Amino acid sequence: MQLWIENFVEKYIGDWYFPSIRVTDIMEILIITVIVYEIMLWIKNTKAWMLLRGMLTLAAFILIAAIFRMHTILYLAEAMINVLAVAAVVVFQPELRRALEKLGEKNLLSGFTLFDKNRENQRFSDDTIGGIVKACFEMGSVKTGALIVVEQAIHLTEYEMTGIELDCKVSEQVLINIFEHNTPLHDGAVIIRENRITSATCYLPLSDNMQISKDLGTRHRAALGMSEVSDALVIAVSEETGKVSLAKGGQLVRGVTSEYLTTRLRQIQYRMPDTKKRFTLRKGRRKHEEE
Repeated sequence: MQLWIENFVEKYIGDWYFPSIRVTDIMEILIITVIVYEIMLWIKNTKAWMLLRGMLTLAAFILIAAIFRMHTILYLAEAMINVLAVAAVVVFQPELRRALEKLGEKNLLSGFTLFDKNRENQRFSDDTIGGIVKACFEMGSVKTGALIVVEQAIHLTEYEMTGIELDCKVSEQVLINIFEHNTPLHDGAVIIRENRITSATCYLPLSDNMQISKDLGTRHRAALGMSEVSDALVIAVSEETGKVSLAKGGQLVRGVTSEYLTTRLRQIQYRMPDTKKRFTLRKGRRKHEEE
């Protein structure tokens, strides 16, 4: 038996190369893993994902051309590789700039702090939730129209640029004052990031859904359209009826209660895995429909 094992090792494993693994090698693997993970997370949370899919499709087409030896296509691809590299930088310029900004904002030591873990995972505080809910139903009681966008993972920088830049804490009084009739900031949407109002009078994309009820106005179409192009939670207060509606993921729930709105805001208060988030949202929507 021992002779058989020695022959097996000598015949099949004797020529194998087993590199020596050092501590620095393990550190390099971990660093590269973190970098790749952050890049993929950044691509997933921006519109760069669609651009990347287009580039991957082009790369797959060139690979097919290489397999079937399509020399003309390969020659053109080789001649254009430098141009494509510069074009990629130009096309991804807004996303690259935002990624560098986020890298500068991030505290690298926060991952090692155990006591601040909940705070790190929290998008906004309970005071922000209370301020939004109170403001919406206070405005609804006097039929003041409002459009509030609560940002999640996908940053809404391009829509912020269409409005007036602000930097103030979210509160019931501030939101009511912004949407008060005949004030400079009442027309358009307010964008909320974490616990701050970042912009007002913002223009939002209108939904092209032909199945939307004809009695819905521009405000509700804008709320639905914004929820279709991002993961934001959008709140619309009707100027005609005073009812509060909620748009998320291309779905519009009309005439919600303060309890339901609070529940939906709490569902996105903390960052969580996508699978758990979808299950929670379906559970909350089903409960509201039963009520």
